[in-house]
Amino acid sequence: MTSDDSARADGSLSRSIETRAALTPEQTEAVLDLLAAAARSDGQQAVSEQGRLRIRGGAREGVSHLLLVVGGQLLGYAQLEDTDPVEAPAAELVVHPSHRGHGHGRALGSALLAASGKRLRLWAHGGHAAARHLAQVLGLTLFRELRQMRRPLTGFDLPEPALPEGVTVRAFVPGQDDAAWLAVNAAAFAHHPEQGSLTQRDLDDRKAEPWFDPAGFFLAFRGDELVGFHWTKVHAEEQLGEVYVLGVAPGAQGTGLGKALTSIGLRHLAAQALPTAMLYVDADNKAAVSVYERMGFTTYETDLMYRTET
Repeated sequence: MTSDDSARADGSLSRSIETRAALTPEQTEAVLDLLAAAARSDGQQAVSEQGRLRIRGGAREGVSHLLLVVGGQLLGYAQLEDTDPVEAPAAELVVHPSHRGHGHGRALGSALLAASGKRLRLWAHGGHAAARHLAQVLGLTLFRELRQMRRPLTGFDLPEPALPEGVTVRAFVPGQDDAAWLAVNAAAFAHHPEQGSLTQRDLDDRKAEPWFDPAGFFLAFRGDELVGFHWTKVHAEEQLGEVYVLGVAPGAQGTGLGKALTSIGLRHLAAQALPTAMLYVDADNKAAVSVYERMGFTTYETDLMYRTET
């Protein structure tokens, strides 16, 4: 949807929201600047890594960008992703921290509801009070909690990895291992719409990021068959190591491979003198939460997802 900026009777400028399939270079820069300003104020990103990657690089099937402008200035941004064949479209939004409290979030939320046919899932990263209030105003209900868990990498003994018999581990080789990794990732995360649907383009986007380091991307093989992986990530500015993606092929689950791969990745991060490790896990995945708690992780913060009534 689009609307035109115009002066109101009181001299103030009206709000406009434009929906685009792709952003111009200038719009991309403005959106990234907006996200950076919000992150400095909020202490965390308002849009996920996948969402930030989609801002660049042109049009992507099922993805649209909503730009909220007042007086020629970008004050709000939302992203709508409609690629899941079953689930409602998913969205994230942000309003410039200096311009909150003026209904811009509600305007973006209403635009998202209209664009999605009132079938919407909306993330609230960090679960801040203002985001919870906006979800209530929009008539959305809470249905998913994603925990960020952390543990120290110093002062703790990391267990020696005990790999299942016949399993070996080596580093990912870009280009050579792409197809095999995508297949195992899809199988391991068939229940997880965001992770399990990653494509070659998504993988290429991540390989092009400054943080990508194949030396921290561990692949487990039984013979020539890829049966699991642990992809670590370093947030250099925050001095955080991340259990970025950990997956085990369905036929190799329950063998202790996941725990061994976790130890291998954590030991790799600790060897880089990083003080802390983090990971994300769904709160209702009780088994995984329990495993991570036994490995010294505790909940640091929680992202919430709301949705329209189905």
